[in-house]
Amino acid sequence: MNYSNFIGIDISKAKIDITTLNTDGELNHSVCTNSSKSIIGHLNSLKKNGFDIENCLVCAEFTGLYIFSLVEACKAMAIDLWIENAAQIKHRSGISRNKNDKIDSEKIAIYASRFKDLVKLYNRDDEVIEELKFLLNERDLILTDKTKYTAQIKDQKGHVPDSFYKNKVKRYKANFKTLVLQLKSIQNQIDQLISGDDNLKHQFNLSTSITGIGTQAAIQTIVATRGFKDFSDPRKFACHAGVAPFQFMSGSSLKSKARVSQRANKKLKRVFHMAALSAVQVDGELRDYYNRKVEEGKNKMLVLNAIRSKLIHRLFAVIRNNQKYDKNYLNSLASSIR
Repeated sequence: MNYSNFIGIDISKAKIDITTLNTDGELNHSVCTNSSKSIIGHLNSLKKNGFDIENCLVCAEFTGLYIFSLVEACKAMAIDLWIENAAQIKHRSGISRNKNDKIDSEKIAIYASRFKDLVKLYNRDDEVIEELKFLLNERDLILTDKTKYTAQIKDQKGHVPDSFYKNKVKRYKANFKTLVLQLKSIQNQIDQLISGDDNLKHQFNLSTSITGIGTQAAIQTIVATRGFKDFSDPRKFACHAGVAPFQFMSGSSLKSKARVSQRANKKLKRVFHMAALSAVQVDGELRDYYNRKVEEGKNKMLVLNAIRSKLIHRLFAVIRNNQKYDKNYLNSLASSIR
């Protein structure tokens, strides 16, 4: 669509800052509360004042659950919405000395105007993915609490009075039971969401056919890629997951070994690290690869990182080929050609 007007929105918990950018390049700032009803009313008032809503693109940074009201408002008014990564906007907006919500909303409006050819519209078909994301975040929170309780019990054993320690363990065990029940409930909801969506169920089954890719790795990947729609290139996803190494050099004086970037999804990195450890134990091919590289003198973590990358490429391959993983695929393909 050829957009002629743009709206940049900076979202916070209680309010949103709105900057409109019209065809004449005029910027106008306003503020409303962060609720669907308030946003709809504000957008309607802009329309009454002559702003062309029909040919408008709304752009906002992703701020987690705080975008929900904006998403609902744009859906109700059939307005195109672009939810962009905050780092993309920051690094493409030039150097700035001032920062506040008004300035941020202006930057977002200008960013949408300049890079409208790169727009990725928010798709409401992703509602199941969003629900999965919320459930996974809740699961992580409960697992963190469970880990804290476990650590305290281990650390304090033998270092506090027995009577106090026994009472504390008794209380914590009651908490453990509650947390375990909550985790089971969350996992049941996740399983129901995936089994209730034919496409996600198919992607899940394809993903878990790979040795080393378990339930959590498959689900985390599906959510992170929005059902393999946001990423089609395994190398880009490997970069996103902190697996792809980069070399830093300038001229002949500044250089370093290739290292993975810290600007990555650390949760995905942990998930694929555990998947790589599992694969090395049960996958004969990857186990032989790991042992061979270590015997050659390669650093163990570097080899594990290479295995993470192999698993990611296998994941994208089964989705692209729409068939479960077969370690003898190339041999069977060669036989069929002959």
